[in-house]
Amino acid sequence: MVLSYRRLYENEKNSYEKMCCLWRAKRKKELIRIVNNKEEGVLLDISGKKNGRGAYICISNKCVDKAKKNKRLNVALESEISKEFYEELKEYVDSIK
Repeated sequence: MVLSYRRLYENEKNSYEKMCCLWRAKRKKELIRIVNNKEEGVLLDISGKKNGRGAYICISNKCVDKAKKNKRLNVALESEISKEFYEELKEYVDSIK
């Protein structure tokens, strides 16, 4: 019997599913939120509560590289993202692992 991906996490408390801007849905704990805020610009949202347009990305260097190559975060956040931000994002991903 094959269970759907959503059904696997139905019974877990606070297991909200979000969609990575590149891959399929994952639990919120497995994703990083990136926010485009009018006052501060594009930044990492560690708490997940900052105001602004947000996008989620997997916690993996592969996903960060693919997002940079395909400019998926630019589209999702509706702004231009600098190379320095991608470097900062990669450093953060490496520090989590």
